[in-house]
Amino acid sequence: MKKSAKHHLQYLCKCNRITDRYTGNRYSRCSQSHYMLELTMKKRIICSIIIVSLVLATFSQISNAAELTLNNTRTQVCFSPGGGCTEAIVSQIAKAKTEILVQAYSFTSVPIARALLNAHKRGVKVQAILDKSQRKDQYTSATFLSNSRIPTYIDDKHAIAHNKVIIIDRAIVITGSFNFTKAAEEKNAENVLIIWNKELAKSYLDNWAKHREHSDEYTGR
Repeated sequence: MKKSAKHHLQYLCKCNRITDRYTGNRYSRCSQSHYMLELTMKKRIICSIIIVSLVLATFSQISNAAELTLNNTRTQVCFSPGGGCTEAIVSQIAKAKTEILVQAYSFTSVPIARALLNAHKRGVKVQAILDKSQRKDQYTSATFLSNSRIPTYIDDKHAIAHNKVIIIDRAIVITGSFNFTKAAEEKNAENVLIIWNKELAKSYLDNWAKHREHSDEYTGR
C-alpha cells in the first residue's frame, strides 16, 4: 500500500511539471484529469437525483389509483349518439335525495342543467367543479348554475379538467366519456356508466374533494 501511494505521489509530481512546448505555459495534466473526474461524478449524482425524483413522482401518481372488486353491483350503460344517455342522467338526478356533486369539462346540456336546478330547489345539496374554459365562454352552464345559487367552482390547476362525473347521494357514480352537452347526445360516439356502489362512490368523493381544494369559486356574470 505504501509503494502504491509513493508511486501515485511521484506520478502527480511528474505530471505537475508538464510544459507546453508551443506556448511555454506550465500546466498540470493531473489536475485537469481530477477536474474532469469530479465533473463526471457531479453529472452522475445529478442524473441519479433526477431519476429518483421521477420514480417518486410516478409512485405518487400511482398512489391515486384505487383497486376495487365490485361484486353484485348494479350497473347501467348507454351509448351515444341517440342512446338516451342524457335522459338516463337526468332520471338519476331527479331521484337524488341529499347530495349531487358534479365534475365536468364541457357543460352546455340544458336538460342536465335544469335537472340540477330542480334538485337544488327541492333541497338537494348540489355543487359543481368545472373546467376553466367555462370562464371564457359568453354564457355557459357555469353561469346558469352560479346565478341559480348553486356553488360552482373552476378547476384551473390542470391543462384541462377533463372529468365527467356525477356522484349522487354518496352511493351512485355516473361517469364515462360523455360530456354534458347536446353534441355528446346527438352527434358524438360516447358512453355513460351508472354504477350503484358506495365503496366506488367513496373513491370518487375523495377525488372530488381534492379538486375542490384547489378550485376557485365562480361568481357568474
